[in-house]
Amino acid sequence: MERLPFFLRLLRRRAGAAPYEVRWERDLEIPAADGSTLLADHYAPVTDEPCPVLLVRSAYGRGFPWNSLYGAGFAAHGYRVIVQSTRGTGGSGGSFHLWRNEAADGQATVDWLRKQEWFTGAFATIGSSYLSYVQWALGLDPPPEWRAAILQVPAHDFSRAFYLQGAFRLELGLISGTAFFHQSAGPAAYLRALLRLTLNLRHAVRGLPLFDSYRRALGGRRQEFEDWANHPDQDDLFWAGSDAGPAADRMTVPVSLVSGWHDLTLEPALDQYARLRAAGQEPTLMIGPWTHTSAFDKGWPDVFPDALEHLRVHLLGEGERSTRVRVSVNGEWRELSQWPPPNSPVRLHPGPDGTLGDLAGGATSFDYDPADPTPSFAGQLQSPSQGARDNRSLESRGDVRTFTTGPLPEALEIIGTPTADLYATGSTGHFDLFVRLCDVDPGGRSVNVCDGFARLTPDHADEDPVHIVLGAAGHRFEAGHRIRLQVSGGAHPRFARNYGTGEPLGTAVRLVATRTTVHHGPEHPSVLTLPGV
Repeated sequence: MERLPFFLRLLRRRAGAAPYEVRWERDLEIPAADGSTLLADHYAPVTDEPCPVLLVRSAYGRGFPWNSLYGAGFAAHGYRVIVQSTRGTGGSGGSFHLWRNEAADGQATVDWLRKQEWFTGAFATIGSSYLSYVQWALGLDPPPEWRAAILQVPAHDFSRAFYLQGAFRLELGLISGTAFFHQSAGPAAYLRALLRLTLNLRHAVRGLPLFDSYRRALGGRRQEFEDWANHPDQDDLFWAGSDAGPAADRMTVPVSLVSGWHDLTLEPALDQYARLRAAGQEPTLMIGPWTHTSAFDKGWPDVFPDALEHLRVHLLGEGERSTRVRVSVNGEWRELSQWPPPNSPVRLHPGPDGTLGDLAGGATSFDYDPADPTPSFAGQLQSPSQGARDNRSLESRGDVRTFTTGPLPEALEIIGTPTADLYATGSTGHFDLFVRLCDVDPGGRSVNVCDGFARLTPDHADEDPVHIVLGAAGHRFEAGHRIRLQVSGGAHPRFARNYGTGEPLGTAVRLVATRTTVHHGPEHPSVLTLPGV
């Protein structure tokens, strides 16, 4: 084994003291399920003592940040770390597919581990996003040597990742496509692809038809992207096998789940947490003030020690986990026995003139024009405006309506999942509702807490409320602040705009504006429900 590259040694020094120096070897050849060669890098602490193994399987190459965060980072704390490129990526053989090969290739990799002279008979897994998906895939048939799984900002179901209620997550499709198609080709190629996406993003998401306009952003036609966008029905055979969620029903290894309030995989992570508990597991859960990516820079001082503790307890067999559920509320950590905690519902009703409080009759309307769609801003995005932001620029648009309480006489803390039930109609029958909860401070700054989305078709009965789950939240509205409900007709390109026609997303060229009306009052008791603590 050889010394780490200079930049990794520099990063290790900047990370602070660690018990071990680290050596590595590159391009180990591991046979895949069909005999294809999967390449991996091996990071090992400099010690004569046996070391437990940590397995990382990546579709994004084996370079930065994985070589630093996982490879050198955990090896410096006494673990042998195998960072492997999945099939068809990072020099590994075979053809990449989002979900068809990961279960079998994961099992083949574990079989290779068993044959290594340094293997101690136990291993753990760790990884984020797609690197968590491969762990769920392995969990469909858990190997007996598996001792712990650490799933960070975890994905487990691609049909759900790309769609919400039939609306395609267009931004995610373009950004994920860029990563899947280019990141493993090396930093220079990936940076060129990101630059091309940035320069051509507006054309990609605003041009018609979509299946022509996106090509400049992704460097040409991509059948994979068109397949994702062409299959809105999550029960379509196209998505068969893409959901590794059933692993939660059969996994026996202790699971650590890590997410953020503005992480685009927060709700799937919470669903898997509930599924694990229903199967008799006691998973740990940490939710910080993070997005899908900031958990690995701003959040790393919390995320890394949490992972080390999980490994110490379940891979090394030392001690117990200190907490089961840990969530951040306005920068302060709360320790809970489970998610969600007990709560007392607080109900607020949108009313005339933008009020939010008691029931009052009336209706509020706005026009949504798909030729100038309400933009996505803040929240669970991957673009630069992700996370908690001041929403005043968005709320100043004519196609956004807000309903706001008066100043709160005392603080209100919520931990759980807010919901909105809105009696809404749309003039075309094809319309969307994007609903957001915001905290308005005394200076007027309106910061997003959580949000939800619904896509409606002419099948929707006008007399029925639209139930919108706003996503999980942990937040304290301070005394003197106001609670705001924001309602609009979309968040493009986070969700592909509603054309107002019901025509297929990829080929439609016609746009029809919609007048959307939210009804409120005793006969139409639209309501925001908050999980008050």
